Amino acid sequence: MTAPLDGLLVVDMAQFLSGPSAALRLADLGARVIKVERPDGGDICRTLYLSDTDVGGDSTLFHAINRNKQSLAADLKDATDARRVHRVIDQADVVIQNIRPGVAARLGFGPEALRARNSRLIVGSISGYGEAGPWAGLPGQDLLAQALSGAMWLSGSASDGPVPFGLSVADMLAGHILVEGILAALVRRGIGGEGAAVETSLLEAMVDLQFEVLTTHLNDGGRPPQRAAVNNAHAYLAAPYGVYRTKDGWLALAMTPLDTLGASLDLPLAGRDAFAERDAIKAEIAKRLATGSTRDWLDRLEADGIWCAPVSDWPTLLAENAFTRLDMLQRITRDTTPITTTRAPVRVDGCRVGAAAGAPRIGEHSDAIIREFSLDA
Repeated sequence: MTAPLDGLLVVDMAQFLSGPSAALRLADLGARVIKVERPDGGDICRTLYLSDTDVGGDSTLFHAINRNKQSLAADLKDATDARRVHRVIDQADVVIQNIRPGVAARLGFGPEALRARNSRLIVGSISGYGEAGPWAGLPGQDLLAQALSGAMWLSGSASDGPVPFGLSVADMLAGHILVEGILAALVRRGIGGEGAAVETSLLEAMVDLQFEVLTTHLNDGGRPPQRAAVNNAHAYLAAPYGVYRTKDGWLALAMTPLDTLGASLDLPLAGRDAFAERDAIKAEIAKRLATGSTRDWLDRLEADGIWCAPVSDWPTLLAENAFTRLDMLQRITRDTTPITTTRAPVRVDGCRVGAAAGAPRIGEHSDAIIREFSLDA
């Protein structure tokens, strides 16, 4: 299979998670990605640990989002290095950056300056809260964006305080959204030949994530979301929606008519108001499900056509045949160091996109890139 973005040159000037994750998606689709990072330490993500685990001197996080890239070491404040980076960008199709608002322009790498040199260039930028405004100078960090977005009041039960996501969801979503914009800009360039400046932010990504429930809030008089007091899983969905403890594990119940569920569980639920009595109904369901094993309840509920699933941990998921058939894991290498990580979650013409090259060392490809692009000519 010819990769969809084969022949496309992307310059990844970003660090941490959001920008590099966007560049990773383009690399998986076949683009060549040159990562520009500081000679003294490189991308801060190299030492940003999810735990005490590192592989070959870099964090597992860095390996996960910077595989299949080349590294050009450059200090943008150094005239020689800045000239080299400009010359690479002059020949590139896409640049991705998440430099603080105003800093890129001061360094001569703002979208306007880059597109003035290369009119076909697409510059993708991710900020924390927009390029201007009272929040523009705030730290563009995932947990802080979650906090400001209001999303923390959707998870957890009514008696809980705000509950953050257990993932860097703002970073990852912003990266996905930037890729959408870049791909749309590439289509437009293919038609009319013009480049583009594509922008998003962590806050915009978090607001977009909530578009479904936020629309409800905006059209019901502005009432805040009301989390269930019992087993909340969605602030705007009625009973039985939630996760319940069984005798030996946990069981998730999705949208199900109460009369059907009541008959399956031998509970008097028919005719009751799933919203008005949400907490009381869920408490009865929780008490009932605690009397049996997860497997026994699944056998009964699935036979009655009720939407349900066991709650898996990672070891359980990874051992499932249904998961292994998806072929979502791969072994990549850097030098002789093996790293197990995920693969791109998309197939084209039946083939999984992506390559098995590991993340680069700082400046690993600098000399070759300088020669190839005649950066010192």
